[in-house]
Amino acid sequence: MRARDCKIVATMGPASDPPERLAMLIQAGVDCFRLNFSHGSKDDHARRLSSIRAAEEQAGVAVAVFADLQGPKIRVGSFEGGEIKLKYNETVTLEASTEPGKQGLIRLPHAELVSALEEGDILKLDDGKLQITVIERGRTQLKARVDHGGVLKNQKGVNVPTRRIPISALTDKDREDLAFALDLGVDYIALSFVQHAEDVREARALIGDRAGIISKIEKPSALTEIEAIVEASDAVMVARGDLGVELPPEQVPIAQRKIIRAARAAGRPVIVATHMLESMVDAPTPTRAEASDVATAVYQGADAVMLSAESAVGRHPQSAVAIMDRIIRAVEDDEEYWSSLPRDMTPPQDTTADAIALSARHITDVLHCAALVAYTATGSTALRVARERPRCGVIGLTPLINTARRLALVWGVRARVTEDVTSVEEMVDKADAAVRALGVAEAGDRVAIIAGIPFGRAGKTNTIRVLRLE
Repeated sequence: MRARDCKIVATMGPASDPPERLAMLIQAGVDCFRLNFSHGSKDDHARRLSSIRAAEEQAGVAVAVFADLQGPKIRVGSFEGGEIKLKYNETVTLEASTEPGKQGLIRLPHAELVSALEEGDILKLDDGKLQITVIERGRTQLKARVDHGGVLKNQKGVNVPTRRIPISALTDKDREDLAFALDLGVDYIALSFVQHAEDVREARALIGDRAGIISKIEKPSALTEIEAIVEASDAVMVARGDLGVELPPEQVPIAQRKIIRAARAAGRPVIVATHMLESMVDAPTPTRAEASDVATAVYQGADAVMLSAESAVGRHPQSAVAIMDRIIRAVEDDEEYWSSLPRDMTPPQDTTADAIALSARHITDVLHCAALVAYTATGSTALRVARERPRCGVIGLTPLINTARRLALVWGVRARVTEDVTSVEEMVDKADAAVRALGVAEAGDRVAIIAGIPFGRAGKTNTIRVLRLE
């Protein structure tokens, strides 16, 4: 079991498909795989998940998998001739229609978008390369001024940073993909373009407890109610791709910090994603700026950092994982990292479980424990103590493989499947055996154990035991 607390997420794709490559990626440090439902067929995703589970069994570690839904990606329609040219300061017309547009006329297949736009709203086109501003609203059409010109081609994306668009986070395609992903048995569902907590609650009604929900924060409107979104989610992702299109570049690091702090305060795992080691799509090593970017996310307390194209289509997926692993380890070896973590520590609530988790961290610090073992059925005990960021990390012992897999995304938790215990003596014996088998403790070391008594009842964490290994 690797002695690293921040986790690594890798996106599946042609570069990571071969079974032998998957095994090497897990060996190099991947804790969680992302299935990107914006690309690939259902057969591709089913085959990839099957390969992941086979590699997981071979490696002997629990690996999380999440399905990343495409979401309501807003796009322009098509054009006569395939493209038009936008010239600086010219006026163009916007119209809700599925018919092809032409020079001076941009047709949008999303009537909801056209209805929501008002004078002064900004539209960024083609990942922000082009920009127009609405200057006049008519009954069926809008007039817009070109701020940044260029060639606009068919089906290019539209971002509206100035307006919340009344569109559900789940399209018809997403609902179909969601049902398929749940039947496959993924551990989490990632929702794209979440704008408010109601988007998460809508998904929850469909998902129930069959998978956790990761809310991707990629719109400025989500930042205005980030606390409510985080509270409704099981995890969040700082999705810096679209967030970087809709926000000025100097605001993205500030937004990242705000999202991480909100997640830490609520005790939800948080993933930092997009362009982390982008140059390694082709190059064998990252830039110094990219290494610093990964390190910053770790210093800020992120639970996980993510590779996208680097592992999906890159030339060096295993090297990208190995280098990300080295960067994380270097940060976690820095004393400044550990002295800064308490600044964003989760405030404890007045519950027995919170009091036990907080006490367990203090005990491991004072006694310099080699390990902290948490017995957990649903994962809540391990998650709660992980929020306290104990320096020795957390060994999560659970009878359920699904719980172990979900915990693979959580900071500091090394999950292991074991039969449930029925007595204090068995609790101590299994903890002793687990830490020795994992190589994290040896004779003379102290180990803290937290559990719920009576055993076998979820949500009853009420016991701390300190064990000195013989």
